[in-house]
Amino acid sequence: MKPLVYKKRKRVKSGPIARHKMSITKGDMVRVVTGDEKGKEGRVKEVDRKNRRVVVEGVRMAKRHRRPKSQDDQGGIIEFEAPIDMSNVMLLDPKSGEPTRIRRKRDKDGRLERISVKSGEAIPRSQ
Repeated sequence: MKPLVYKKRKRVKSGPIARHKMSITKGDMVRVVTGDEKGKEGRVKEVDRKNRRVVVEGVRMAKRHRRPKSQDDQGGIIEFEAPIDMSNVMLLDPKSGEPTRIRRKRDKDGRLERISVKSGEAIPRSQ
């Protein structure tokens, strides 16, 4: 009979959370380009860089049944915007209002500036 030999496992180091570079920020106007909500436009309310998802005003409305937590608290059906994948939305061009891809370019101060591919104009950051 063979003796039991235990293999050593490699330990996984827990480091910083990977955050993706995203061209869309809070406050930007976007249009949904794929999915059930295709064609809808709205302002970005929230950005989740870890999961690459954005919450857009008035898009992908979901309902949740909520139980009252206390005597004077009121329960019921709450409607809220659910997150949507970042790849399903495109930034709107400030000049024409059409969806566009962006380029990044350093401005005079050395900060990264977003440039619209369609019109070549800078897209200002809303924050």
